Amino acid sequence: MPRAADAGKRALGAAVEAAARAHLTEAGLRGFASNAGFRVGELDLVMLDGDTLVFVEVRYRRDDRYGGGAVSVDARKRRKLVLAAQAFLQRHEAYADRACRFDVVEADGDPAQPRLRWLRDAFRADD
Repeated sequence: MPRAADAGKRALGAAVEAAARAHLTEAGLRGFASNAGFRVGELDLVMLDGDTLVFVEVRYRRDDRYGGGAVSVDARKRRKLVLAAQAFLQRHEAYADRACRFDVVEADGDPAQPRLRWLRDAFRADD
């Protein structure tokens, strides 16, 4: 893929993640980290909901013709997210005993102002 296409894709992802972060912040969550990368995968957003650490996967689809973004968070992707969350907790030991949750934010439409659907507790680590 050409570098310009990569840059455009990254910019689109950043815009959608920023919209998701703003939406969650308006709902009372507090930002902790974004794009936390580990050998096993990346966490789009890590937020705090009270004392609960929330790992948020943001999935954008231009339209929902093939299902919403949550459909693309299959068993393989969930496993990678769980492994990344475990790596995050190892790096941030002070948070290791907190309750954790995995949320998905589906986004579609115009990436500058996407429609968002927040799926709280979208899956469990042992799913």
